[in-house]
Amino acid sequence: MARSPTLSFDRGTLLLHPPPAGTAWIDYAVWDDRVGRFRIPAMYYRRLVETLKAAGTTVVDSAREFSPLTLVPALEMTPYPHQLEALAAWVAAGRQGVVVLPTGAGKTYVAQLAMQATRRSTLIVVPTLDLMHQWYAHLLAAFPDTTVGLLGGGSHDRTPVLVATYDSAAIYAEILGNQYALLVFDECHHLPSEFTRVIAEYSLAPYRLGLTATPERNDGKHADLHELIGPEVYRTTATALSGTVLAKHRIVPLTVKLSQRERQRYDLLIETRNRFLQQQGIRLGSLAGWQAFVKASARSRPGRSAMLAHREARAIAFGTAGKLRVLGDLLAQHVGARTLVFTDDNAMVYRVSREFLLPAITHKTPVKERHDILQRFRTGDYPVIVASRVLNEGVDVPEASVAIVLSGTGSPREYIQRLGRILRRGEGKLALLYEVIAEATSEEQTSRRRRLAPEPVPYEQLALPTSAPLPLAAEGGDESTCYRPSC
Repeated sequence: MARSPTLSFDRGTLLLHPPPAGTAWIDYAVWDDRVGRFRIPAMYYRRLVETLKAAGTTVVDSAREFSPLTLVPALEMTPYPHQLEALAAWVAAGRQGVVVLPTGAGKTYVAQLAMQATRRSTLIVVPTLDLMHQWYAHLLAAFPDTTVGLLGGGSHDRTPVLVATYDSAAIYAEILGNQYALLVFDECHHLPSEFTRVIAEYSLAPYRLGLTATPERNDGKHADLHELIGPEVYRTTATALSGTVLAKHRIVPLTVKLSQRERQRYDLLIETRNRFLQQQGIRLGSLAGWQAFVKASARSRPGRSAMLAHREARAIAFGTAGKLRVLGDLLAQHVGARTLVFTDDNAMVYRVSREFLLPAITHKTPVKERHDILQRFRTGDYPVIVASRVLNEGVDVPEASVAIVLSGTGSPREYIQRLGRILRRGEGKLALLYEVIAEATSEEQTSRRRRLAPEPVPYEQLALPTSAPLPLAAEGGDESTCYRPSC
């Protein structure tokens, strides 16, 4: 009598021996002469098991080592309708897929509901140490009787519920791969990179949940999320949740004119850049076009001159003196309101910090100093702070009601994240995001790429009220091997 095939885990892959009858399993397997076994990518574990079961093949499963969990929440909270809808959509998709929710819409609680619905050992992966500690604190408060561990920042726990950074989880992917039945990827747009995708590829986990406000990536690799996690199963927007889950908000785009001197210099620089681009047959406006420009600029002196011209023109648009004048007026208009000022580059952060005597946060700010600034912002000691991209993601930023974007990239993700910083709900709160754009510069095109919003209002046409916010613009299971939704 032929013995049943055995499935075992080996450093991020599966070994199958002896080969079972039939041919359906062959699609997943390759022969490895080194060990005399068929080897299968670990991420195909669920598909393989279901394929063999459907064929009537009994498998001795020695691969998985994940275990059931007893999860008793300390406090039963009433989920918002969108959270229940997201959970139901994820369960209906076989507990695999990506949920897209705006910042502040409760992605962490959706993950908690998914854990309660699945009750299996869980690995939560996050992009930063700040987020790792936030998740850790949330899970300890939610499930006080469950052992929660950390992987990253000097911690190397091995617990049924583990919170890890993407970097640490990738380093230990070969070891963790068969330990966890549920993977939760916070800010899952980070996953498809060459280094971190192994977390999903080396894992057996039959249940996978991706969470993000913006899954799209400039390199197009967001399409890989379908294979690594599952399809997009639910999406809602800040506009849809405005006034209920999130604060009502308005987006106010403003344009400022360059000074005569700035305009003359800007136009000369753009002419220098465009002449080179035309000679090389390069069109900007896409990642491929930009990459072609970078490569071409490194090959000749005119190319280097064109790149330097591009950077200087960009600096003029981002740092025009007119923006500082608008910033001063807006800060005077919203005295006492917790306000975040965002810029694209550190030079502008430090310039604003010096001229307005504001605390500044960049990637160079020491951790303790950054935490002190944010704590003082939370208490109101610092009503305004200025920051570059460091506050876009992965940092617990206290509640604010006004955001002023002086410059940014063309990334929709960055724009949504910055908007999300002011959307925490409050009684009677109206969140305001001002986007200050240099008129008749490439910054206008960048702004259009990152969002769908009202046409900018020329600053000269804007009458600032003295007692009210600007009334402008539009609002923006069991231990069986059945993983189907019915099981």
